[in-house]
Amino acid sequence: MEKTNQLRYKNLIIAVSIIIPLVVALLFRIRLEGVQPFTFLPPIYAAINGYTAIILLAALWAIKNRKITLHEQLMKTAIGLSLSFLVMYVAYHLTSDPTPFGGEGWVRTFYYFILISHILLSVAIIPLVLISYVRAISQQFTSHRKIARITFPIWLYITITGVIIYLMISPYYA
Repeated sequence: MEKTNQLRYKNLIIAVSIIIPLVVALLFRIRLEGVQPFTFLPPIYAAINGYTAIILLAALWAIKNRKITLHEQLMKTAIGLSLSFLVMYVAYHLTSDPTPFGGEGWVRTFYYFILISHILLSVAIIPLVLISYVRAISQQFTSHRKIARITFPIWLYITITGVIIYLMISPYYA
């Protein structure tokens, strides 16, 4: 890939990786008044996380079995699912007050460990996914494989912990 395209992608990845977490953080401070809370969304976006985990595992299987077109389609699906999760997650939090976790003892510690690691890694995964994707579409497969080996387990962890977080907090939804 030529240098100008590399720089363009690099700048775009940096911008998107900063803008998404900032916008999400800012939107968490806003509540849309007069709008019915979107309380139906958490089980939907938890299911999306679960589907994304399955898609990621299927994509790993596909590439290990040299089914490159299938791998590419599955990875695009995983990215699309993650984007739809993000939109629903933000929509829920724009219309609903935060739900406090009611567990106690070691369960509370476990919940917050998973929640905090999930949140931090969900910010870190943005540039990793974008870099992996750009390297793949640019046919830089050696460097794509290197970054994908880091991206995949983190992304899988995020999707699985998203489901666990939902299951743990769902009894406390109003």
